[in-house]
Amino acid sequence: MFLGGMVGTLVRFGLSEVLPAPSGLPFGIFLINIAGAFALGLLLETLARRGPDEGRRRALRLLFGTGFLGGFTTYSALAVDSALLLGGGRAAAGLGYLGLSVVVGLGATALGIVAGSLVRRRSPGTRGGRP
Repeated sequence: MFLGGMVGTLVRFGLSEVLPAPSGLPFGIFLINIAGAFALGLLLETLARRGPDEGRRRALRLLFGTGFLGGFTTYSALAVDSALLLGGGRAAAGLGYLGLSVVVGLGATALGIVAGSLVRRRSPGTRGGRP
């Protein structure tokens, strides 16, 4: 989990440095959080369809879900960026950024779950969901 969180945080930092911030809006953090929401929905649904949360599946969930994606996405940056926009006299931008992040993040998570639901459930005695 620690290793996944460290790598996720470093990837987020690197991406946030290269993604543009048009008009001072935290566009990079927005994209990172949306991508992370999608990836978490996809990961959790895929793992759930593969079987119970134990053994290798639990290890993958902790490493990639809690670790990597927990470090990759960032609620704290969402909160700070929103507060900075609000405190900087840009109430509409701050509220819009906050609301859009939540609504689009929920949609991205739902799309990830739908994508994960396309994975065939593993039957007993099969490998990789195939007989």
